[in-house]
Amino acid sequence: MNAKKRILIIKLSSFGDIFHALPAVNNLKVAMEAEIDWVTQPEYVDLVRCFPVVSEVIPFPRHDFLTRGLGFFKTLRGRHYDYVIDLQGLLKSAIVARLARGARTIGPSFQREGARFFYDAVAGCRDKNRHAVEENLDVVNYLGLPLLPVSFPVKFPELAMTAKAPRVAIVPLSRRDNKNWPINHFFQTARALQQEFDASIFLFGSRADHDLCEGIRSELMAERPQGVVVNLAGKTSLIEMGGWFTKMNLVVVNDSGPLHMAVALGVPVVTLFGPTDPRRTGPYGEGHRVITSKVACRPCFARVCKLPEVECMNRISPSEVIESSREVLRKTS
Repeated sequence: MNAKKRILIIKLSSFGDIFHALPAVNNLKVAMEAEIDWVTQPEYVDLVRCFPVVSEVIPFPRHDFLTRGLGFFKTLRGRHYDYVIDLQGLLKSAIVARLARGARTIGPSFQREGARFFYDAVAGCRDKNRHAVEENLDVVNYLGLPLLPVSFPVKFPELAMTAKAPRVAIVPLSRRDNKNWPINHFFQTARALQQEFDASIFLFGSRADHDLCEGIRSELMAERPQGVVVNLAGKTSLIEMGGWFTKMNLVVVNDSGPLHMAVALGVPVVTLFGPTDPRRTGPYGEGHRVITSKVACRPCFARVCKLPEVECMNRISPSEVIESSREVLRKTS
């Protein structure tokens, strides 16, 4: 009887990209009946531990490598893997892949920064005109394995929920200013969904987002004191946010990591895209709504907008988002 294959996945970041890699990892797990370990950055360790297909999560000490690097190296070298698969494609991830004890090291088609020199092989041909989920699945084809239906196996701790449905999560801010829709537009959307559906509104974000989210909450409560509006910005871990998302009927969000968490959980999203391309990093699968504006310069992929105003986001009207949200809620609630 053949021994179970052992695979090490290198996917260090970011939040949304980790979810893009999950279907490929699941496919490898199922098709090869493999044991999977995963190297990721410390802030995502608990998240990856919520993926049932992963046996062990190994933190990559990017901020304190001088003090923790030796322990990290010993952990990497402590196991032998049949395949070490880098799904990050950067120089640092390729070095990690080469440091591991693997019979074969495979990198992704989208590798850069000279990462190719650290791999035994690259899976697939470079093709950026497709979704990131499909790019990651190249390794399944490369290994000659059957391509299974895309699945995002993730399980977050159960959360008690008393707020009435429909429940709408709103994530109004991302890490990049040029991806953000105006805050007042999110307020207008939430107000319309309260008025029409008596929706319970939940606001999510980082600690730095708390005050802006509190502004939305305060205005909504001033107009509708009997409504349910909860500001959870800065009050949840990624894992806790996942637990809240499982109870939602809709997530309204910019192009950011929470978008892909919602998709993985099967929660419909209405998402707004400006400088980025939803063909590559939009919600994967059916039942979601993607809203863009007709601005000639998008998608530019720039991290900072060169125009006085971020036209590609500002020109998306609240009425468009409200109508798309209305369509989703009519189907799900």
